[in-house]
Amino acid sequence: MYRHFLKAKKIIVGTGFCILIYIISSFKSEPTLGELLASQFKNEIYNNFDTLQFNNILNRTIDSLSPKFKHSNTIRNFYATNGFSTNLVVKFYGNQKLDSLVLFLSKSSEHGVNPEIFSTKDIDSLLKELKANKYTNVNQSYATLAKLELLTANAYISYVSILKFGLVDPRTIHTGYLISLKQPDSLFVTNLLNSVSLTDTLQDVQYKSDQYKALQFAYLQNKNDSVRKILAVNMERLRWALPHTGEEFIQVNIPEFSLVYFNKKDTLTKMKVCVGAKIDNNYEEKYKIFEKSGDYDDKPKNHETPMLFSYINTLYANPVWNIPQSIASSEIYTMASRNRNYLTKNRISVYYRNKLIQNPNQIRWYKYSRDKLPFRFVQQAGENNSLGKFKFSFKNDNSIFLHDTNNKKAFKLSNRAISHGCIRLEKPLKLAELLVFDKEKYEKIRSKIGLAPLDSTKIAQFKGINLLSKPKPIEALQMAFTPKKPIPILITYFTAWEKNNKIEYRPDVYGMDIKLWAAMNNILTPNKITVNVKNKKA
Repeated sequence: MYRHFLKAKKIIVGTGFCILIYIISSFKSEPTLGELLASQFKNEIYNNFDTLQFNNILNRTIDSLSPKFKHSNTIRNFYATNGFSTNLVVKFYGNQKLDSLVLFLSKSSEHGVNPEIFSTKDIDSLLKELKANKYTNVNQSYATLAKLELLTANAYISYVSILKFGLVDPRTIHTGYLISLKQPDSLFVTNLLNSVSLTDTLQDVQYKSDQYKALQFAYLQNKNDSVRKILAVNMERLRWALPHTGEEFIQVNIPEFSLVYFNKKDTLTKMKVCVGAKIDNNYEEKYKIFEKSGDYDDKPKNHETPMLFSYINTLYANPVWNIPQSIASSEIYTMASRNRNYLTKNRISVYYRNKLIQNPNQIRWYKYSRDKLPFRFVQQAGENNSLGKFKFSFKNDNSIFLHDTNNKKAFKLSNRAISHGCIRLEKPLKLAELLVFDKEKYEKIRSKIGLAPLDSTKIAQFKGINLLSKPKPIEALQMAFTPKKPIPILITYFTAWEKNNKIEYRPDVYGMDIKLWAAMNNILTPNKITVNVKNKKA
C-alpha cells in the first residue's frame, strides 16, 4: 500500500513539473527584431541589433523621405505606433514577396504608369545589397534597412492606390465631375501596411474588366504616342471607382453624343443626343474681365454637361420649361426687349414675386439689369416648347435633365455639343416606353401627346385623330409619370472604348483628355528620392 502511495506521488509530482514547464514556456517572450532579422538574413550579426539606434535612423529617414510621400503623415504615425520596426521587411523578405512587389512595380507600365515613380530601381538595388549579406557589423545595415522599409511601404501604398482609385482625383481638374469618388484614407493605408499577404493584395487590384483589358492590350500594342495618351487617360477613367449601376441602367457618353439603355450586357435602345456646348476659350481670363466691367456681354459661357450619377424618377409628357436665370439673362432678355411680341408668341409666362404678369409685352426691359432680373420665366407646354414633348428628371444640383427637342435637324450634326447643358434626345418616346414598362401607362402617355393607341381595340376611343396624317393638335397639359422603378443614369466622358473587338475613338469635345493627361504626366514624372543617412559608430 505504502509502495503504491509513493508511486502515485511521483506521478503527480512529475505531471505537475511538466505542467509548470509548459506554463513557463507559454510565457516565453516574442522574438526580438534582431532575432527575426537574423533568421531572415541567416546572419548572426543581427542578434546584436540595437533597436534604439535603428529607431533613430528610421525616424531620420522618414524626415528625409516624407516630402516625397503622398501619405507621409499616415506612414509616420504607423511606424511610430509600431515602435519603428521593419514591418514589411520582416514579414516579406524571407518569403521573397518583396521581390514579387518589385516585379509588379516594374510592370506598372502596362497600366500606363511609369515604374520610376515608385522608386522601383532603388528598392531593387537595396534588396540586392541585403541579399549580398556582406555586412560584418550590424550597424552597417541600419540605413539600408530603414530606406528599404520606407520606400517599400510608400511604393506598395502608391501602387495599390493608383490601381484601385486612380492617379488623379478628377474633381481637382474638372469642375463638372460630380460623381462621388472613393479615395484612400488613413485606415486604408494602415490596413495595407498590416497586410498578411502582400501578393494577394497586389493580385486583387489588377483590373479585370473587359473594357480595361481591351484598352490595356491596345496600349501595349500601339507605338503611336498620341494614341497611347488617349488610351492611357481612358484607362485612368476606368480606374476611378464608378457607382454600382446594377444590371439595368442608362449611360450617356458625352464625346460619343449617345445614350444607351442597358439591361445586363444587352442594349435595349441606343440613340443620338445633343449635350452642352464647350466652355468658352480662356474662360477664366474672360471672367476676370467681366468681373471688372460688369457688362453682361463680357460674361463668358460655360454650358458643358457635367458627369454625374443619379436615378430617373419622373418623366413628364408635355412638360413646361422653367427657364433658368442664366438663359433668361443671356437670351430671353435680349429677345423680349427687341420684339415685344416674343414672349406671347413663344408662350412664355412671366412672374414677378410669384404673381403672373398679365401683359408681359408692356414690361420696360431697359429699366432692369440683365444679371439681376426680378422675373421668373416659364414656357408653357405645347408645340413650340423648347423641351418638346418629354422631360426626364433625376436629382442633381445642376438642374440637368433629359428632354425632347423641336430642333430635330441637330441630330444630323457630327458635333452635337450645342445645348445649354441639358441632354436632348433623338428618340424620347422609346425611352419613355422602356422606363414605364407598362402597356396601359404607355398608351396613356401616347394619348397625352396626341398619338394613336397601339392597341387596335382602343383606336375608336381615340377621337379626332386621322391615323393616316399627323395627329391633330390637342390641348397640351403637363402630366407626370413614374418609371417602373428608379433607373440609374450615368453621364460619362470616354474618348476610347472597346466595341466588337475594336477600339472606338471619339474627339475630345471638351478638351478633357488634355487636362487629364497633363495632371497624370505631372504625377508620372518622378522626383528622384535620395537619402544620405550616416550611421553612428557602434
